[in-house]
Amino acid sequence: MEKTYYPKGNVAGEWYLVDATGKSLGRLATKIAELLVGKHRPDFTPGVVLGDHVVVVNAEKISVSPTRVAEKKYYRHSGYPGGLHEVSYTRQLERHPERIIQFAVRGMLPKNRLTERYLSNLKVYAGPDHPHQGQDPQPLDLE
Repeated sequence: MEKTYYPKGNVAGEWYLVDATGKSLGRLATKIAELLVGKHRPDFTPGVVLGDHVVVVNAEKISVSPTRVAEKKYYRHSGYPGGLHEVSYTRQLERHPERIIQFAVRGMLPKNRLTERYLSNLKVYAGPDHPHQGQDPQPLDLE
């Protein structure tokens, strides 16, 4: 009988830097979700947050199909009656381009108690600058 492996102690997480310039939104979100969950690691264990962080830069330069640009809507609710707000893709790209990637990655993550912990390890920035140079994120080529 084989025993199930469970990482013990303090698991050291890696920092990855992803440049979103010209990348397809769905394909990028899938790869980021895979990194956050830890499926790329040999010590992957379901139900364990392995602590990998992903820093995404140039979120405003993401590539999306023209149909999606015309038709995509983002919804949020204030919690009050009549509090449903609808924002188009172009408006979201103008005001908060980082939210586009965050919403896409959220949709790719498993729907369980760990979702918020995974998302806390995702850092998205609209431009090329980020404040995480001290963690020395490794550039990741998603081709």
